[in-house]
Amino acid sequence: MRVVFAGTPEVAVPALDAVAASRHELVGVVTRPDAPSGRGRRLVASPVAERAEELGVPVLKPAHPREPEFQAALAALRPDACPVVAYGALLPQSALDLAPHGWINLHFSVLPAWRGAAPVQHALWAGDEVTGATTFRIVRELDAGPVFGVMTERIRPGDTAGDLLARLAEGGAGLLVQTLDGIEDGSLEARRQQEDGVSFAPKILVDDARIDWRHPAVAVDRQVRACTPAPGAWSTFEGERFKVGPVDLTDHEPIAPGVLEVTKNAVLVGTGTTPVRLGDVKAFGKKQMPAADWARGVRLESGARLGDGGGA
Repeated sequence: MRVVFAGTPEVAVPALDAVAASRHELVGVVTRPDAPSGRGRRLVASPVAERAEELGVPVLKPAHPREPEFQAALAALRPDACPVVAYGALLPQSALDLAPHGWINLHFSVLPAWRGAAPVQHALWAGDEVTGATTFRIVRELDAGPVFGVMTERIRPGDTAGDLLARLAEGGAGLLVQTLDGIEDGSLEARRQQEDGVSFAPKILVDDARIDWRHPAVAVDRQVRACTPAPGAWSTFEGERFKVGPVDLTDHEPIAPGVLEVTKNAVLVGTGTTPVRLGDVKAFGKKQMPAADWARGVRLESGARLGDGGGA
């Protein structure tokens, strides 16, 4: 089949490579426009755009896929199907209709669970033991189209969102190619999604990542891992924002929520149950470093507090 791949961030690159190496003819790539990055706010191409250029594939960067100029350019490529991974823009019906076999999305959950922009983060935050990836045909309703294929992946105890997403991106790339193969040879038909078990995974914002130390240690651990690497879990210390990397659960006797206990090699912080041991932290104006190094640098003593009044 002639295919046009749509995607934007780094997590979409494994699937782009898999499609490019498949039996299908990759005739174009659609991605989001170049975006400002860094202190100089220089315009930078998306990871998918950079990889497409390395592959020598034509790249389309519409401000919005409803633009007539974009749709004309896409139509000229005559795609049979459009595989999609984390493209980042809503597709109008007029664009969806341009590929006879549709736009085939790789979504990082086992649908109908966790429809939306942040399925991996929400699966971790909810304490799910298993997640996965699903290929489905895109329809106008959010992540509700008929399903072609599913893979599952066990969530490991120490997984961050970054760790889990990297594994799903690699495994899902193969699933996406298998789906395209099955569509081409007629061996695969889309099945309507189940109506039971629908849950939603909206984008997690910076404010959502603020830690409330009054929550149980297990909940704090899940939140921090779900928000790593982005948007980054945080609290406050002496009135300044303080980023918190993955923590370790302990069986230490309880400490008041948000209160720190400092030893030579560890920094514990109280929660609503048992304390957690801080891993890497990033204090305001400082580089990321192990919590014990930070504590020595600021001559931190036990009894200091993260957050305000036990919260964030």
